[in-house]
Amino acid sequence: MSELPALKAEAEKLDAADALAALRERFVLDEAADAAPGDPSGGAGVYLDGNSLGALPAHVPARVEDVVRRQWGRLRIRSWEESGWWAAPERIGDRIAPLVGAAPGQVVVGDSTSVNVFKALVAAVRMAGPGRTEILVDAATFPSDGYIAASAARLTGCELRPVTPAEAPGAVGERTAAVLLNHVDYRTGRLHDLPSLTAAVHAAGAYAVWDLCHSAGALPVGLDEHGVDLAVGCTYKYLNGGPGAPAFLYVRRELQDRFDSPLPGWNSHAEPFGMRAEYEPARGAARGRVGTPDILSLLALEAALEVWDGVSIEAVRAKSLALTDFFLKCVGAYVPAGRVESLTPVAHGERGSQVALRCADAGRVMERLIERGVVGDFRRPDVLRFGFTPLYVGFGDAERAARVLAAALDEA
Repeated sequence: MSELPALKAEAEKLDAADALAALRERFVLDEAADAAPGDPSGGAGVYLDGNSLGALPAHVPARVEDVVRRQWGRLRIRSWEESGWWAAPERIGDRIAPLVGAAPGQVVVGDSTSVNVFKALVAAVRMAGPGRTEILVDAATFPSDGYIAASAARLTGCELRPVTPAEAPGAVGERTAAVLLNHVDYRTGRLHDLPSLTAAVHAAGAYAVWDLCHSAGALPVGLDEHGVDLAVGCTYKYLNGGPGAPAFLYVRRELQDRFDSPLPGWNSHAEPFGMRAEYEPARGAARGRVGTPDILSLLALEAALEVWDGVSIEAVRAKSLALTDFFLKCVGAYVPAGRVESLTPVAHGERGSQVALRCADAGRVMERLIERGVVGDFRRPDVLRFGFTPLYVGFGDAERAARVLAAALDEA
């Protein structure tokens, strides 16, 4: 590793110039410890699994304690109004909206990603109308999206057709009602061309539904700018909302009066306390609500989103690309040729905020990494995933991770 001193020095220089470096203090992260002799990690923990579960913002526990002890413990039922519980799904949606390129009033927070995918797909088919009897789904999608799409197709009498995003423009046609695509591939980190794919779907008269789970909070999305119809995303990855934090649903303003949810719960009723037998949908994004909101998780998420105050998604994207570039550079320098293969595109326009490396015995290699304090994750059969969350990951982390990876592979 003759490059070691130079790359460590480069990492220190990049960290010193990083305008987002101070944000790291807003999170609970592993503290550096004394390294054992010969330990390539340098004793410092490196968390590169924010693409599965984001780190804890340091101020969230106190806020959650207030929700539990004061709002629930003392105010109790009064908190629906006095503490703003009732308005939380739309209020928090408006906090997320700028991070995905949406104006206020189009994002509602609640339920899981899978539930919101179901709402969006069925509503899209209903809006498409008679004659539109086909749903296209990303063939490489996260399995749950595929399960939900299959169920939505059965419910609506549609045929489900898996296609790759590259195939979608040629596959969408006059029978297509909706196309469900992932903005970033969860396995490889490939970023798909949302603007051009959305335009192709619209040219065929269909509705574009995007899964933003691996892009929300990691890179600019531009939902309004590119005319996306419907979108869903989780909040426990790059938005750091906590395990099981509620997902969000985006409904473009021009479609809200036509959005016909397959799950019309009392919370989305125009008069939720009228207790009427007939359902009348609320106006605006509130149509995406269903039942009673999960207040504890919602308010933990709201507190977590405060780490974004004063932070631009464009700055986050610039650092993300720099981090992943530098990590790949370090891997190339430290890891012998042929030991790993990058599945993540080199081109910036095709890369999300993670790096996926293929190698033999990947599961055991990741175990060795985690034992040494470098936390990524493993996807069967042979993929190591490293998520780079620019709010708290630095260039020194990237260099250490590559160095520990080389040692783990050497042992293997």
